[in-house]
Amino acid sequence: MNRKFNICTGLKYIFAACLLSCALVSGAHASVSSIIIDAETGDVLSSSNADSLRYPASLTKLMTLYITFNALDKGLIKFEDKLPVSRNAANRSPSKLGLKKGETITVRDAVLALIVKSANDCATVLAEGLGYSEENFAKTMTEVAQELGMKNTTFKNASGLPNRAQKTTARDMALLGAAMYHHFPEYYKLFATKKFTYNGRTYYTHNHLLKSFEGADGMKTGFTNAAGYNIVTSAERDGHRVIAVTMGHNTIRQRDTKVASLMKKGLQKLAMSDHIEAPNLYANADTHTYGEPSLIEAATVADEAPASDVWAVQIGAFSNYAKARNYAISVKKQLKMAGAEIDIEPAQKGSAVIYRSKLVGFEKNEADKTCNSLKKSNKSCIVIASSENQQLVMAKNN
Repeated sequence: MNRKFNICTGLKYIFAACLLSCALVSGAHASVSSIIIDAETGDVLSSSNADSLRYPASLTKLMTLYITFNALDKGLIKFEDKLPVSRNAANRSPSKLGLKKGETITVRDAVLALIVKSANDCATVLAEGLGYSEENFAKTMTEVAQELGMKNTTFKNASGLPNRAQKTTARDMALLGAAMYHHFPEYYKLFATKKFTYNGRTYYTHNHLLKSFEGADGMKTGFTNAAGYNIVTSAERDGHRVIAVTMGHNTIRQRDTKVASLMKKGLQKLAMSDHIEAPNLYANADTHTYGEPSLIEAATVADEAPASDVWAVQIGAFSNYAKARNYAISVKKQLKMAGAEIDIEPAQKGSAVIYRSKLVGFEKNEADKTCNSLKKSNKSCIVIASSENQQLVMAKNN
């Protein structure tokens, strides 16, 4: 992902003006807040109470991790560095690893403990290691939030433990999630970690979407009595990525059901708006189609038949190159076709340019099988004979 992504302009709808006078609401007594955005463009796909002030709970740790990743990226710290555990860190209330004063923990273990276990003691260890004191670190957290456009967010500690002055909104948290994804793609992958072992004990993620929602790969959950159940999460399907936030639920089940629904609808919306189905593209393209040839035509076809490995499966067309390529990558991964190559072909469609997404390098029978497999998973495709006369054969259903 391009580091030059301009978070302040790319997420053009995230920075909509918020009502600064809105009351801070608690999870048990207020309407739920939610938002889902296109991670690539920042377009808001849907939202509800997205600007209501909320207690972030452990979503706070996303900013702690963002600053930690920035320090790692700049070489200020290393994953192998050992950080001391202070009395303040050791005395943090659960959730925690149970670190003791005077012990040390590596940056890597502290980061994984935040992601998987949501360990409050490790949040304080990182804060003190980077900011000398947790109070000083929290000021930096708020400053970074403002720089990212999180205008309604104030942090008071590194963990999200209760503090009446610590507040945020669903919209601001979506912005932080997008910044995390775009600015630190190599570290973002850590959010997909499902379990973490420390001192012989294995901890499992609180993010159930990693197991239950296809394409989900992070980020963070949170809970306090005042905040309710919160989550920031992201998922990618068919070349589209969304970031979803929902806050203030009364139960884990309600939270997970809501965010899964948000992501499903958001991904469907992106697929409908950007993906031109392959059969429709075929009908509109300047390409000759044929069914059963006549005897004379059959001889010509036989003479001009393509080599055995120059068949392609066209899987769709998109409004830009990146989405066409990302979709091809996801399909290739889905079908486990390491040998297939990706070909993105620009084509004129009226006054616009579209990008045909293709997998190439098949023998004819392999191309047919591939297309049929895609159709079984409700994906459209066509088989293309890549000969000089550019004949196009529609793949048949089983």
